[in-house]
Order: sequence, then C-alpha cells, then structure tokens
Amino acid sequence: MTVTDARTTAPWASLRQPPTGGLSSRIAERLFRSAIGRLHVTVRLAHPDSTTEELGLGGPAVVVHRPAELFARIGRDKLIGFGEAYMTGAWSEDGVPGDGSLGDFLTVLAADVAHLVPPSLQRLRALVSPRLPRSHRGTRENTQSNVAHHYDLSNDLFAAFLDPTMSYSAALFEDLETALTEDFAAAQHRKIDRLLDQAGVGPGTRLLEIGTGWGELAIRAAARGADVRSITLSVEQQQLARERIAAAGHADRVRVDLCDYRALLDEPAGGYDAVVSVEMIEAVGWEFWPTYFHTLDHVLAPGGRVALQAITMPHDRMLATRSTHTFITKYIFPGGALPSVEAIHDVVRRHTSLRVSDELAFGAHYAPTLQRWDRAFLAARERVAALGFDETFVRMWHFYLEYCRGGFAAGYIDDHQLTFTREAR
Repeated sequence: MTVTDARTTAPWASLRQPPTGGLSSRIAERLFRSAIGRLHVTVRLAHPDSTTEELGLGGPAVVVHRPAELFARIGRDKLIGFGEAYMTGAWSEDGVPGDGSLGDFLTVLAADVAHLVPPSLQRLRALVSPRLPRSHRGTRENTQSNVAHHYDLSNDLFAAFLDPTMSYSAALFEDLETALTEDFAAAQHRKIDRLLDQAGVGPGTRLLEIGTGWGELAIRAAARGADVRSITLSVEQQQLARERIAAAGHADRVRVDLCDYRALLDEPAGGYDAVVSVEMIEAVGWEFWPTYFHTLDHVLAPGGRVALQAITMPHDRMLATRSTHTFITKYIFPGGALPSVEAIHDVVRRHTSLRVSDELAFGAHYAPTLQRWDRAFLAARERVAALGFDETFVRMWHFYLEYCRGGFAAGYIDDHQLTFTREAR
C-alpha cells in the first residue's frame, strides 16, 4: 500500500503556524526551567540574538532552536505541544538522530515524570489537561477507525523497520547486555514461544488469538499442530497475515477474521482451549476492560488457559492519566490506554472466573527493542519517503519510538506476560 501525501500531511497542517506567546507560555517557560534545572540533562536554548543559554545539571543534550515556539506550544497544549515542537523542529537532540541521544534525554524526564510539575499544580490536571475525544473511545463504532489510524498506514512502512518475523511488540532477549546485537528474530520467537507454552498450545489445541499482528504467532502455533483462529480489525494486517501464513504452509490450520473482540460474546461459550493476545489490551480503552476480560472468560473452554502480553504503567499514574489526551493518543494510537497490573487483577476478579497464575515482567527488554526499531526506521527513511510519508511524519515516528523507549528505560512503563487459569468452583 502506498499512502498519499494528503493523508500524511493533513493531520499536522495546523502546526505550520505556531501559537503566540502569552501568560500560558510564560508559565510553561518557568516550569520548564525549574524542572530542567534539577535534572541530569543539558538543554541549550538558542536565542534570537545568537547567544546560547545552557540549562540542566549535565547529561543527554538537546538544543532548543526556537524557545518561544517551544514554550508557546507547551503552554497551550502541554505534553502534546512538547512533542509537536519536536515535529516542527523547534527542538531536537544535540546529535545525530538514531544515535540514542533523544531517547536518553527522554529517559531522564520519564524517570521524574511524576515530579516535573509541582504537586500544587498537579491538582489542576483535570482542569487544564486535554481530555480524550469521544471519537477515540473504544466503542464498536470507533475501534476499527482507531486501529486503522495506526496499523493500516502501510504494511510496507512496518516492513521497513521490523525484523523478518514482522513482530511489533517487545522481544525477549537472552541477555540485555547484548540485546542490540542479538538475533532479533530469535528474540521475538522466544517471546512468542513462551506465550504459547504458557497457554499450553500443542497438537490439536483450539487456539484463539485476539490481535493478529502480521501472523507470526499464528504461524508458530500452527507449526505446533494447533488449529488457530486469529481476529483483527486491521484490513492491511489481515491481508499480509493471510499471505504470510499461506507462504509458511499453514493456511489449512489458520483462519484470520476481521472481527471485533466483542462479537465473540455472540458465539457459544467455551469454544477455545487457549487464548493468546499480545499487546492488544492497550487499544481497548479503560472503560471496556471488563468487557474484554469477560470475553476471554466466555470463549475459554474448561481447563483452558489465557496468555496475555500487556504494556502496563503504575496504578496511581494510570488513574491520574487514563482519560487524558496525549501525544500518543493524538498522533499514534487513538483511544489507547495502558492498564496497571493492579487494574488487571481487579477487573478479572470482579468480572470473570479467571485468575493470574503466572507473571513475567520484562519491560527492560522493550527499550532495546524500540531502539532497534528506531535505528532501522531512520536507516530506511528514503524508503519511507518513497511510500509517501513526509519529513514531519519521520520526525513524529522517531520521537514516538524514542519517547516510548524512554518510558521503558526509566521503568515508568513495563511489559508483562500474564497467564490466567479459571478459578476452581
């Protein structure tokens, strides 16, 4: 699929004219200076008179080329404006994109994210932070368009930076010290195989996968002798997954349907011996977590197991931010919301007969996964441009990948593989 210039440029046409300064800009500058002044980073402000001012205690460095624009954007749009200022080039890493310096800088910020704004002002979050648009809520009317916004961009785009397995979730490396040089496909297979092992997938297993990706897990499961039904809401993913599954010789064992997970509630209960879902819960929306887990409970046969991989965040931060419109929800994943492990335990306890029987936290493995994607993405920027994606898109995705890496590297967000079994009755 090749996208049109209009599709890639239209979302940020409004960014061409930066907001004007004012009281909010001055407040943003004061807060920015206060926060950076006590962090181990370096921020170089390039002033219009050609002088440079340096902030911070030293560490990963960025350059603010247009300070007035940065502060005006933060003042008007908070953290969304911070990301948009990177998209427009108002600030950038003090190095070569792809050398890791942007992610290193954002890691320091992520580690202190709960304290960047004074507690007295944090109480005003509900009043000043933008709210997630109603069109982003994970309803059956909205979800397919939310999914399409990201996953239907172009299969060729994802192929440009993912490993040969086309896996778009955290790899599980043998050793974090060698994660940037290990066989990437092997690390992705290690992650997939652990999930399949936890779900007890083997010959004859009736497996349901919620969230197809590009088909690698279904292929691995079929190779074990399982009969697989995989569901997705991405037209692009369905097409390529079917092609990859057929090329692997498993078309007779795998069915890929375009289907909302809620439609499974209309089917007879207990149809599957195992259910696996990899980093799909993040697209559900916090209001619909009970429905999501009720669906898992409904489709699971007696004695079956569920293996779930979920990106998580601290419970208190989840409660504080779950309805906030962010850079990620505006530009990358509309309607996205990260659960906490505590929230998952609570929802399954209150709405299902499932209970967590095994848990692996491996968020530290996501940081090198993202760094490898970012390096590959930037190395393929000519290929990306040939697909019709402009330079603003490239800057946006580079920021997104490094922004996420910073969160995982700081331990602010984590990744869990959770195994569920049915509580004895």
